[in-house]
This record gives sequence, C-alpha cells and structure tokens, in this order.
Amino acid sequence: MLEFKGLTKQFNSNVAVKPATFIIQDGQMVGIIGRSGAGKSTLLRMINRLNEPSGGQMLFQGRDITALKGRDLRQWRNDCAMVFQQFNLVGRLNVITNVMSGRLFHHDFFTSMAGVFSARERAFAIRALDRLGMAHTALQ
Repeated sequence: MLEFKGLTKQFNSNVAVKPATFIIQDGQMVGIIGRSGAGKSTLLRMINRLNEPSGGQMLFQGRDITALKGRDLRQWRNDCAMVFQQFNLVGRLNVITNVMSGRLFHHDFFTSMAGVFSARERAFAIRALDRLGMAHTALQ
C-alpha cells in the first residue's frame, strides 16, 4: 500500500502540489489526470524522490519513504519503477546499455563508470526488451 499524508511541493512561492492525502492499495491501478501545470509530474517525481516533498509524508507498506537517505534512498529509487515521457535515454549509448543502466545501483563506482555488466545482466536486459517486442533494437 502506498499512502500519501498531506504531501506537498512548493517551488519558492509557487505551490505545485497542494496537500495530497490518499491511499493506493496493492494491485490497484490509478490514473492521475489534470490540466497542464496541475502538478501531476511533480507528484510522480516525488514518489521516486526525484523531487523532494516540501511537507507531508509518503508511506510504502508502512515505511516512511520521505525520510529515506543515502543507500536506503538509492535502493528505493532502484525498486520504484518509472517510465519517463521523454524516456531520458543517453543518446550515445545503445539500447541495451540504456536498459542495463538501471542496474548501476548494484555496481561499485569503478564498474559503473566503466559500464561493465555481467552476462546475466545482459541476458536479463534482452529478455526485458523481448517482452516489449524490442529485442531487435538492442544494439541500435
């Protein structure tokens, strides 16, 4: 269960997200709708903590996500899947390397900087692309 308790976001004097209080039950699919500039993307970015909330709490299975720091925050971001509208891909990398970049959390500094991935990780990425009918694009 993902629970929002008065979650807010403010940029200077501009209120992007007014206090939001609601619960998303496990397995429930929720759509967030609203006009342009209503704070939809800001709310989603607060879920994975790419935007820090200005106030309130967000709890996942009773764990306070808004209080996470350091490794625990990196682990949350790793576990919290998000598909961006603009994809946020690295243009100079091929598709499979962009897919495997999601695994960098599991690597130390040197292997992540060198872009070294295991055969198991490459196979996992190919399977993920294949599930989307995109395995043929892996090297593009």
